[in-house]
Formats: sequence, structure tokens, C-alpha cells
Amino acid sequence: MKSRIQKVALFGTSADPPSNGHQIIIKELSKIYDKVICYASNNPNKEHTENLYFRGLLLKQLITNFRNSKIIFDSEISSKWAISTIKQCKTKYNLQSIDFVIGSDLLEEIFIWKNIYKIIKEVNFLIIPREGYPINNDNLQLIDDIKGKYKLSSIKIPKISSSMIKENCKFLGLPKSLIPIVKENNLYKKLL
Repeated sequence: MKSRIQKVALFGTSADPPSNGHQIIIKELSKIYDKVICYASNNPNKEHTENLYFRGLLLKQLITNFRNSKIIFDSEISSKWAISTIKQCKTKYNLQSIDFVIGSDLLEEIFIWKNIYKIIKEVNFLIIPREGYPINNDNLQLIDDIKGKYKLSSIKIPKISSSMIKENCKFLGLPKSLIPIVKENNLYKKLL
């Protein structure tokens, strides 16, 4: 009897800090996939307020609170280069196929990513719409043109971003379970 191929989502984020939107994405992915492997990363195209250690600590806490064995936090696969993370993940978890989760805000950016042609061969993209970042059919056509595979997600997330959280001083949009870590480590000083 053949074993069933697991459906696995790989969700990396440079979230600085993770938001209620990230929390919703992870929860909803766990309803669709057998495994959701999450990691914090440095985006080479962004300046980060807090370092990778603290952003990883916040994401790990967010995942711990789910108490869901389908959701895995794995800092060991984190790399600023998506192709490295993807290959490490496939090797470590013995996977043939991965759905690589990106927000629609990254849809234009992926075409300048290092090794995009190799990435396209390794994964299927799951594109999650973000309010304010409409999905441009030209970008989807570019993925098609380079023989990439993608699915559009129906996951609905509120209009929230890490930047919006940092701009206010009342922790709006920050998952409640992360507030103690932010306070104890004096992170995002503007929020305190």
C-alpha cells in the first residue's frame, strides 16, 4: 500500500514583529496542510528593526501558543536566500514537494530574488492576497512563462503589517501572547 504524500507549506517571514495577520495565516494553513513549517528570516531587501534572534523568538512563541503538532518552527532552515531554505527543508524533512507561501506584496519582488529560476523548479507558490497589494495578472503570467506553478489562496487577513504595529504605541495588531516578550526584552521601544 502506497503511503500518502504529505501536503507541506513552507512559511518564512521577516516579520518585524509578527502580526495578527501572520497568526491568521499560520492557523489557516494548518487547516489545509499536513505540516506547516515556519521560520524567521532576514530579507536582504529590507532593513530590520530587531535582529533575527528576537524576531525568531517572537515567531516561535506565536507558534507555541497554537499547541498544534502540524505547525513546526524551525530556525535551522532559515537563510536570507529562499533557495537555501527550500533545499534544506526538503532534505531535512525528506520532502519531494513544498508549497512556498508568499504574500501578494512579494509577488513583484520574487522576480529579482537570487536563483528565482531554481526556486521555481523546487516549489509551488501559494500566494496569499494582502489588502493594498492587488494580484497583478502580468506577474502571474511571468510565473507561467518560466514554467512555475502557483495557487491563489482564499485566506482572508486583516489589513495589518509589522510597520503599522511599529507606528502605534498601543500594541494594536500585535498578538497578545507576544507583548510580554516585547516588554521583557525592551523590543520596539516605540511601542512601550
